[in-house]
Amino acid sequence: MSYFRNNIERMSGYTPGEQPKDGIYIKLNTNENPYPPSPKVLDAIKEAVNGNLRLYPDPVATAARVKIAEILGTKPEYVMAGNGSDDLLSIIIRSFAAQGDKVVFPYPSYMLYKTLAELQDGIACDVDFTEDYFLPKDFIVKGAKVTFLANPNSPSGTLIPHQDIAKIASQLDGVLVIDEAYADFADDNCLSLVKQHPNILILRTLSKSYSLAGIRLGFCIAQEHLIQGMMKVKDSYNVDRLSIAAVVAALDDQKNMKAHVEKIKETRLHLTRSLQEMGFFVYPSQTNFVLARCMKGVSAHTLYQTLKSRKILVRYFNLRRLDDCLRITIGTREEIDILLKQLEELVGDRHPKIMHTCHH
Repeated sequence: MSYFRNNIERMSGYTPGEQPKDGIYIKLNTNENPYPPSPKVLDAIKEAVNGNLRLYPDPVATAARVKIAEILGTKPEYVMAGNGSDDLLSIIIRSFAAQGDKVVFPYPSYMLYKTLAELQDGIACDVDFTEDYFLPKDFIVKGAKVTFLANPNSPSGTLIPHQDIAKIASQLDGVLVIDEAYADFADDNCLSLVKQHPNILILRTLSKSYSLAGIRLGFCIAQEHLIQGMMKVKDSYNVDRLSIAAVVAALDDQKNMKAHVEKIKETRLHLTRSLQEMGFFVYPSQTNFVLARCMKGVSAHTLYQTLKSRKILVRYFNLRRLDDCLRITIGTREEIDILLKQLEELVGDRHPKIMHTCHH
């Protein structure tokens, strides 16, 4: 006998990337930033560790919202903070989708969207990307209450131009959630669409470009009527005092963030070209990772396992359209060179240490 709701009993749940519990690994599997956060963040957190921790934080994270609005050129009333952008995704699904409602997202993309739809007992509608990761003509589903779109997409790293997304927003019945977790690494974003479209919500996070995956702070930008409605749904105090202090300090140091982003972009180009020279197909990435498809008769799963045995973690997805690929986070130049040396040994023509069929 189960005590769970039927939809919870049926679903499998979301599986995050592996976090090693022992040993020293080169960790290129969860899209963390290889560089430390701004020193201003560490100073702000230390300053915030005081007697005021006995008090509840500001329930709407006003200081963070004001700073976010200042940096992005919008109004604090258009901003909502969350315990990471995953918290905001959960608030969005609970705000707009009821049992039996359609929730749409492309495939392959961030698998949490499907999990959230199942948690809400909604109808999860995954629509396949085209082979080159553009949106198909049937992406718009009539009557959908929520449509999720990671842009740039994970795990492909590819970007849909904001003009194409504007057309989609104007044709949807429900809200369009544009998940821009990797926007700071990209050449384009959709922030300008918020004023023009009352059904667009944009998500951002400080986990990637600001090196704050351990702090858990994300934010949503949308017109005020959407923000006000979602405020009813969030936990009373969903962002803690230390996170609010950290986000204000991080956003205050744009120079630090941009310098690290430029380094990551340079290393991304180096990794992409090197993988292509080895015979991998690499999707054009606008993120801090690349998706590389095997082209040399080498099993992606075996490569993943062999690299792990050599203390290098990359991400492998045992899923349709991804089971012949590896997703590789952009680490430091030194980490990437160690990875490339291992891959060259494993897939290089002169040293075919592993020979397995790679299925497409």
